[in-house]
Amino acid sequence: MQTTNTVLMIRPARFAFNPDTALTNRFQSAPLDPDAASSKALEEFDGYVQTLRQHGVEVLVVQDTPEPHTPDSIFPNNWWSSHADGSLVLYPMEGHNRRLEREKGVLQVIEERFAIERTIDLSPLEQQNLFLEGTGSMVLDREHRISYACHSGRTHEQALRQFAERLGYRLCLFHALDRQQAPIYHSNVMMNVGRTLAVACLDALPHADERRTLEHSLRDTGKEVLALDFDQLEGFAGNMLEVHDRSGRSLLVMSRNAWRSLDASQRRQVERHSHPLVVDIDHIERIGGGSARCMLAEVHLPSRH
Repeated sequence: MQTTNTVLMIRPARFAFNPDTALTNRFQSAPLDPDAASSKALEEFDGYVQTLRQHGVEVLVVQDTPEPHTPDSIFPNNWWSSHADGSLVLYPMEGHNRRLEREKGVLQVIEERFAIERTIDLSPLEQQNLFLEGTGSMVLDREHRISYACHSGRTHEQALRQFAERLGYRLCLFHALDRQQAPIYHSNVMMNVGRTLAVACLDALPHADERRTLEHSLRDTGKEVLALDFDQLEGFAGNMLEVHDRSGRSLLVMSRNAWRSLDASQRRQVERHSHPLVVDIDHIERIGGGSARCMLAEVHLPSRH
């Protein structure tokens, strides 16, 4: 199934600007008052969790620990993913302090609640400087077994091919550049794929043949395409995630900035497919350089109970 009703979120202990990732993440901005920013991030995080739960999404919250300091722990979808066949995949991370997130007890929490049939550990690729940052690097069409991914310093083709071979996916690989012609660091910043709606900044693809291939792949798998411009890309409108509530109703989760960036016709397009679920995470976006989708690690594993 493309969407899930269960997500895992990490409640930050010391959310902060991360210098380890700032070189390639052009969405990050250092705060003037780090302590106030950390406090505000907690407030936004708790509000996000409450909104999801009020709309019938099961949210498993894991509290981060102050040490070792992992400023980006609030974005857990980058270092692991789970799959309906019981697979759990661990990914090679570019940022050194992000690798520490694997050692903070999150996997034990998952193992207690869900049945893991096999673990595929790609993290040793870090020793070869080959990186693939989970469902940040890849946008997965789980139903049609397609991994959409843009080339970047955090998304290497060799690692992508290992993922695809181990999990039976085919790749749709392309180049994507931001307004300043710099590579977009994560695919999920510029696109997402739901059951019947795909959102993508096609303008970010400089090669016409790759742009056509991406658009055709989305349409051929039954998706209506909502095209973003660069202003909307920079407003995190690409960083949405579709989930569903207990009754199966589709919810498209996005930040307040993302929703505000859409024009009236685009909002109507979203509403034809899904109920928009809008959350206020302005500080987290600005300091961490990630948005609503990055904060959600989807759980597709079967429950133990």
